[in-house]
Amino acid sequence: MSLLNFFRRSDYTSDTTQFIDQLKAEKPTLEAEQRAGRAIWWDKKLNRAEQAEFGEASVAQQPYVYGTSSHPNGK
Repeated sequence: MSLLNFFRRSDYTSDTTQFIDQLKAEKPTLEAEQRAGRAIWWDKKLNRAEQAEFGEASVAQQPYVYGTSSHPNGK
């Protein structure tokens, strides 16, 4: 018997895997809904020109941000 067969546990599935498998079986559209949600929030084409403009428009932060004399209210 080889060492690989000794440590093999083919019949074991974790509680988490069982839960996910059960969830997918109960709701077959789950993965498609997840992909649609990801497309709404994350999968976006970036406009490189706008990104460059945003970078150029940023204002450098003061070395010590609390109690600086350049406070907008003159404090």
